Amino acid sequence: MKDKHEEPLDELRLEYCFDYSKAVRGKYYNGLLAQGANVVVLDPDVAEAFHDSVSVNATLRTLLDITRSTQRLARRSSGAAKRVGR
Repeated sequence: MKDKHEEPLDELRLEYCFDYSKAVRGKYYNGLLAQGANVVVLDPDVAEAFHDSVSVNATLRTLLDITRSTQRLARRSSGAAKRVGR
């Protein structure tokens, strides 16, 4: 007896037909702008290092933190050097 709840086969077709005459250019553009989304295209060598947007964002936040902390250190050291040289 066959099981009534058989899983459908999940197979890719060899070829898909898409009617480009019905395509709408920029269909989601305004929605993305309203959400404040930014799209950035990474060079292939850079894209290899990141698996998803979460890893890109985490790396950029780390870089920003490092930049902020080194700017603070540079401001402190430049002021101290002027006082010592007097």
